[in-house]
Amino acid sequence: MFIIDEWLLRPLTEQDTPNLLELIHKRRRHSSTIFCSQYREKGWYEKLGAGNTPLADAIIDRISHDSYKISIESTDPSKDISMREVYGLGQREAQ
Repeated sequence: MFIIDEWLLRPLTEQDTPNLLELIHKRRRHSSTIFCSQYREKGWYEKLGAGNTPLADAIIDRISHDSYKISIESTDPSKDISMREVYGLGQREAQ
């Protein structure tokens, strides 16, 4: 199993995209890959470069087919707190 945490938190570089496609392609149907992201799946295509590169289409195609999706939604966003707040850290302490 391979877990990619903070999936697409930062944009992929032109060098990262072909490597990611190769990694996903080789693992497809052979072993599990888990993508953990703060972003909904419908926004992934744009973050991968959308129509600017055919690699975005290929990556999304390999992730979307034969996958299980688990979306975690907040039941009460007004009660959501950040990890900084959980641990009582201010901006300075977090760095």
